[in-house]
Amino acid sequence: MYLPRAFAETDLTHLDALVAADPFVTLVTIDADGAPFASHLPVLYRREGDRVLVEGHWAKPNPQVRYGSRALVIVHGPHSYVSASWYPDKEAAARVPTWNYAVAHLHGELQRFDDEDGLADIVSRLSDRFEASVGQAWRFEPGRDDHRSQLRGIVGFRFVPERIDLKFKLSQNHPDANRAAVIDALDTLDDHNAHQVASMMRDRES
Repeated sequence: MYLPRAFAETDLTHLDALVAADPFVTLVTIDADGAPFASHLPVLYRREGDRVLVEGHWAKPNPQVRYGSRALVIVHGPHSYVSASWYPDKEAAARVPTWNYAVAHLHGELQRFDDEDGLADIVSRLSDRFEASVGQAWRFEPGRDDHRSQLRGIVGFRFVPERIDLKFKLSQNHPDANRAAVIDALDTLDDHNAHQVASMMRDRES
């Protein structure tokens, strides 16, 4: 990822917030022909100090199950178009439009597992996490044969990143007046992403 110093973030609490807001990640590995292959998956995330753990599973027919262990996990944050017309110095500085966003790239090695107990555990924790998020209460029941039989159709993974790149491109390279104008303009849009970007920018002004 292209990461200018002005947009680099090192505080992992910002990664925590990105995953909490959107735990549906892009997992990229290299296939047998040397080409990138991507899957889009819900994950569980945990951090203790600088150690991050990402867990999830694939459907067993997904060919990524059989690819190498080197992986890139992309965590997607909010993003929004920024019009050059919003800048107070748009004429004097010949400003151009851009895009503000937050994203994280996690690099490391995948560990796959297919033991029944491990799969039952990840499915239980995933269902607990996401059922609660929609106000429902479906649960994986390990004592039911019909539930446990479904585990044969998945393969689990654990991922501990060796390197984490956080990019928060939020007009840090602009003067204060431009940043304030962008925040105000984004707040007026009927767009949830725009409001989230404005909130992130505002947090950095305080």
